[in-house]
Amino acid sequence: MSKQKIWFITGASKGMGLELTKTVLNNGDKVIATSRSPERLLRNLGQDSQNLRSLKLDITQEVDVKNAVSKSIEAFGRIDVVVNNAGYNLLGSVEELSDAEFRETMDVNIFAMANVIRNILPILRKQKSGHIINISSMMGYLSYPSNGSYSATKFAVIGLSEALAQEVSPFGIKVTILAPGTFRTSFMSDKSLAVTKNKIEDYNLNEQVELFKSYDGKQLGDPKKLAKVLLNITRLPNPPLHLPLGSDSYNAILEFRKKEKLEMEKWKELSLSTDFE
Repeated sequence: MSKQKIWFITGASKGMGLELTKTVLNNGDKVIATSRSPERLLRNLGQDSQNLRSLKLDITQEVDVKNAVSKSIEAFGRIDVVVNNAGYNLLGSVEELSDAEFRETMDVNIFAMANVIRNILPILRKQKSGHIINISSMMGYLSYPSNGSYSATKFAVIGLSEALAQEVSPFGIKVTILAPGTFRTSFMSDKSLAVTKNKIEDYNLNEQVELFKSYDGKQLGDPKKLAKVLLNITRLPNPPLHLPLGSDSYNAILEFRKKEKLEMEKWKELSLSTDFE
């Protein structure tokens, strides 16, 4: 029988985080489930469990993160899997986004993730084990109009995670970058979709917003299947570093890479012309 694992999951009260929390608990593992609304988490789970610790956490506040990590160790003694799931998307062209709006996206999607990693790594290093799963997106590999700020953060997740994987490998710590496509959560619903306040008519942002909303409830991905994949990769001795999930993500990333290679070949002569003779 496999060893019981201790999971630390951010953004656990809804969407993929909630589904993962349910799956992990049903598997018999223990979960530190963090969110800004632990009450909603317990309500959505439908029941409490001795294997669950629900913590209120604003991941953008490092003091809060430190306290949450301390409480986790007090409760369960160790942390085996860290899932940086909490995320925020704001639609708007680069020109439309205010400085404050852009910074809020960065705060939640990249700086807060770094807060969690920075405060949990001393524990994982001491254990000489652990698995950090950082949720990026297919839009961390390619971008679309009105999604510049979101893509910027998800590109950053990939860059940070690739460096992190090399840094922590000597300590027996694994890193996986998850790149989900569209999954059937509330992420594209009216309740979750944030839009810049400063709309510029030329960019037709309303059309892009309506396009996003039209996917709500029709997304290809099944969150339950995603949760099972995450559970399974934590059992692997050599889990993947890069893992697109969903046919839309897999196919879009591969197609983008093909176009990228063609462009690089087209301009190869210029690229190679700048070295010293």
